[in-house]
Amino acid sequence: MMASKKFILGVYEDDEDVLNAVSDVREKGIKIHEVYSPFAIHGLDTALGYPRARMGVPAFLFGITGTSLAFLLTFWTMGWDWPMIVGGKNFVPFPTNIPIVFELTVLLAAYGMSFVFFGMEGLYPGSKPVIFDERITDDKFVMAIDLDKSGASEEDIKNALEASGASEVNVKEI
Repeated sequence: MMASKKFILGVYEDDEDVLNAVSDVREKGIKIHEVYSPFAIHGLDTALGYPRARMGVPAFLFGITGTSLAFLLTFWTMGWDWPMIVGGKNFVPFPTNIPIVFELTVLLAAYGMSFVFFGMEGLYPGSKPVIFDERITDDKFVMAIDLDKSGASEEDIKNALEASGASEVNVKEI
């Protein structure tokens, strides 16, 4: 059986309040586990100190794979498997099959990025998501702080969250 983890949750009413609170809490040396909101907040990733996302790397690799497979498919089908020499076309069917190459590149890049994202975020079939507060899907913003990794005492974290404008401060064990 897994040991339970203790989280302190600060519930905020407005997106600007939680964005300002992130800066205030981080200035006090408290490590924030995550901020949950019902919609994306511009600048929140920068305020939390997250590095720039590197989804371009798998997108490029899956795109190159799609391009290579598309060229291999067209060369094999038009040149070796079922060659159709019509109108003087040669073995290399390059200009006529660019739409196929483009579509397969986009298809593999999109699906590849989706699978990488779902896998890295733990959103695969059978996974159980952690919901800290049901209201984050409606109208509340929740800042979750892991008590073990925060670098401060429970009382200091509660005081920092209340000082930053949290309407509620809750403790939850997961």
